[in-house]
Amino acid sequence: MADADFDHTAVRHSLFGALLAARRRAGGGKLIVEDPERSPLSYDRLVLASMVVGKKIALETARGEAVGILLPNVNAAAITLMALSAYGRVAAPLNFTAGVKNLRAACRAAEIETIVSSRRFVETARLDDVVAELEAGPADGEAGPRVIYLEDLRASVTSLDKAAGVVRAALAGIVHSRHALDPDEAAVILFTSGSEGEPKGVALTNANIIANVRQIEAHIGSPPLGPDQIVLNPLPVFHSYGLTGGLLLGLLGGMRVVLYPSPLHYRQIARLAKDTGATILFGTDTFLQGWMRAAEADDFAGVRVVVAGAERVKDETRRVWAAWGTTLLEGYGATECAPVLAVNDLQDNRPGTVGRFLPGIEHRVEPVEGIREGGRLYVRGPNVMAGYMLPSAPGVLVPPPDGWHDTGDIVTVDEDGFVAVKGRAKRFAKIGGEMISLTVVEGLAQGLWPGGTHVAVTLPDPRKGEQIVLVTDRPDAERDALLARAKAEGYPELWVPRAVLVTAAIPVLGSGKIDVPATQEMARAMQTLL
Repeated sequence: MADADFDHTAVRHSLFGALLAARRRAGGGKLIVEDPERSPLSYDRLVLASMVVGKKIALETARGEAVGILLPNVNAAAITLMALSAYGRVAAPLNFTAGVKNLRAACRAAEIETIVSSRRFVETARLDDVVAELEAGPADGEAGPRVIYLEDLRASVTSLDKAAGVVRAALAGIVHSRHALDPDEAAVILFTSGSEGEPKGVALTNANIIANVRQIEAHIGSPPLGPDQIVLNPLPVFHSYGLTGGLLLGLLGGMRVVLYPSPLHYRQIARLAKDTGATILFGTDTFLQGWMRAAEADDFAGVRVVVAGAERVKDETRRVWAAWGTTLLEGYGATECAPVLAVNDLQDNRPGTVGRFLPGIEHRVEPVEGIREGGRLYVRGPNVMAGYMLPSAPGVLVPPPDGWHDTGDIVTVDEDGFVAVKGRAKRFAKIGGEMISLTVVEGLAQGLWPGGTHVAVTLPDPRKGEQIVLVTDRPDAERDALLARAKAEGYPELWVPRAVLVTAAIPVLGSGKIDVPATQEMARAMQTLL
């Protein structure tokens, strides 16, 4: 497909309806999703499981109700997602790494009263206390959500249920039509990280998500996308990148998806890439570095394309993956946009940019006082969310003004349409009246110490209001060396961090992004000890 092939009318389905359409195109016997248990599901088995599990959940919930999903990246997560869509429920994947406080806020924002989970997962991930506190509710006496365990649902399935499930699966389109939500109703509610206050719910409609899948297909084309590809996705489905890119792009496009429950198991992921014959890998720069360091010579030999998003790709990451014979395509997006906004492609891959905007996306770049290069990006299109749901106003949808979403990112767009992300608007320090990009500061450190992880943060300064501090895991990092590098590249000393703080590890969110607020607190504590 090419950009011009994006069909706006092809998004008028539910997620489950789009899955049934994919089954018709590919054939019900095509193996479409598997996990480390190595028991792949065909389209037919996925539809059957979705109808059986969906019916059980439907007996406990109401049409249009948001139902939490507390599961890792395994087949059960894909089944539960489609089961909820099949019976007109809204899936709300929960970030199980976020802690009880943020989980409660998420449940409050989306009015989640029921959560689907697995006892095996809760025990393995040591979430027993978290789940118990969540169910108990806050100290003010408000009831917490109840948790339904998939093991109990399976145990309750009778022979009659199985027989009825087979009939419903055979008539899945008819059954689904009686329960399906409208394309413009929410299909999924995802949640922001909560790093800037309580997490907000992001309501993505069926049409939003399907549009983003079709936009990606039209933009990237085949190859590398196509039914003969095998996608390896270790990214969590509670993050929009792992959900749309890592799971739904494959399910709805006929590409076999291999799920893995944790992106932090570096060696296991490298081995799984080899064992499954994966050809496409989704990741963030942080995780891509970890996976390649743990890999043996031919683990990623079959991977032809790596799609990288969620954070800026370092030159060292690009260089090492190129040495494997792999093409790295950097992209850019936001949860509020389902999430992909721009991505490079095989025909025109420009390192240092995140590619061109996907078809159907309008954009405008507004100037920001004090920032000389680029401006604040606003976007509008079929993939832009229905709106936010806030803990302070549970269940109330706050749509983006006139459909325009403020990304909060500073970008440039060149004459060929390629987008370069300069940083978050909030990731600029104002020192001596000058706006300094923390992303550029990190780039200086990366150029000097490739292979390390470097995070520039701001701390209060009694004289200048703010000061920049660099936190790094590079043991030999020193400010004098960074100052010399900055001068050599023409940057004034004002751009050089006041201090360079060395730590053993940089905090990382479950989504794979650097946890900037946690790193900032680390820097504050480290400076106090100096």
